[in-house]
Amino acid sequence: REKDDKYKTWMPKFLMAKEDKDQRKSSDDVERNIFKVKKSNAEKSKKMEKEERVFRETFMYDKEINVINTATAECSVPSKRRVDLPVTAGEQLDVIDVTEGNAVICRNSEGRYGYVLVEHLNFR
Repeated sequence: REKDDKYKTWMPKFLMAKEDKDQRKSSDDVERNIFKVKKSNAEKSKKMEKEERVFRETFMYDKEINVINTATAECSVPSKRRVDLPVTAGEQLDVIDVTEGNAVICRNSEGRYGYVLVEHLNFR
């Protein structure tokens, strides 16, 4: 043991500085955290696949899903119909397809799809 370790005072973990806690973690703990991240990514991709399947059924969309452009929502808009996508101000959206009217089909960061009016979007 070094001299510094000998004279350290005992402190509960919740009172320790964050840097000290990080040093006490073993390599096993770090590896475990990596697996947790992968698990959440797998759950997220599974949810996105489900949203895509619901989108294809609802919109009868059989084309390949390609992102045409990205846009930012200028204001918050709740959905009035089931096929509308509720957006919040400043939210990033992927534009998937353009329709004949003044709406576009968009996808949000959660993987949900729906119509958004062009006047609510700001294209970069």
